[in-house]
Amino acid sequence: MSEPQPLSPAHPLTIAVVGDVHDLWDADDERALRHLGVDLVLLVGDFGNESLAVVEAIAHLSIPSAVVLGNHDAWYTATDWGRKKCPYDRRKENRFLRQLELLGDAHVGYRTREFPQLGLTVVGGRPCTWGGPEWKFSDFYQDYFDVGGMAESTDRIIAAADSAQHNTLIFIGHTGPTGMGSAPEDPCGRDWKPIGGDYGDPDFAAAIAHARAQGKSIPLVTFGHMHHQLRHRRDRPRRATHHDNHTLYLNAAAVPRILHTDDNCLRNFSLVTLENGTVTEASLVWLNADFSLYSKEVLYGAKAPLVGASGDR
Repeated sequence: MSEPQPLSPAHPLTIAVVGDVHDLWDADDERALRHLGVDLVLLVGDFGNESLAVVEAIAHLSIPSAVVLGNHDAWYTATDWGRKKCPYDRRKENRFLRQLELLGDAHVGYRTREFPQLGLTVVGGRPCTWGGPEWKFSDFYQDYFDVGGMAESTDRIIAAADSAQHNTLIFIGHTGPTGMGSAPEDPCGRDWKPIGGDYGDPDFAAAIAHARAQGKSIPLVTFGHMHHQLRHRRDRPRRATHHDNHTLYLNAAAVPRILHTDDNCLRNFSLVTLENGTVTEASLVWLNADFSLYSKEVLYGAKAPLVGASGDR
């Protein structure tokens, strides 16, 4: 069989970003993604509290994909309090390590995954991050990733970006980078007490800045962790996007991502359209049980918001 030919730069790409899953993933998710006709799936972590069944299902996706693990994916491994509450015998099994084994090359934390058929490289930020300016859980990062602090973490992400085979890079992380605002409603703003503060990752921001300075094209940086539904107010959601230096920053953590009603099952995906190396639209879509459109909220782009036939969620 001949090698697939790269898509023309003019060919629009549809990228699905799956925000924080928190155990809400089932067999219909891949069917839904195929119905949407996506070219690439980016999954930004928090699949569950070291939920092997969810991670194994995601590892078997047959659509091109890249994954970065979130803080919940190391829930019983990274912290002293988590290890004390661990529901399984850590002397007999290591579910965090098993997740890495299941995902294999799909896990891009501190690494890259090349997509020559799409003409781009996906670069992963720091895996399992809780966000914020302080370096936390030193033993965990030393043991599993051989990283000893924020400076080394920055260097690792930079090294990954420098190794990319393509000039077009998409960065994914569990938490977004610093620099998108310090209000609690901002994409990485702290919405718990004390309210306010930029809780993005400084190492992620530094690596993105480095890649841009090297002349790389970075149309998209996507992440989750900070849920759209704010903790301190209910009258508005978190700001999901930020645009700067020709880059769209997208928070995809619309939680819960699957909703069950008496007569329906709704699931969400964030969709990004990439044309000629530029993001032209980003939206949050909810699909019905039959994968038809329930609603679509345009988060970025020139098109007016479209609401599906069933009305607002």
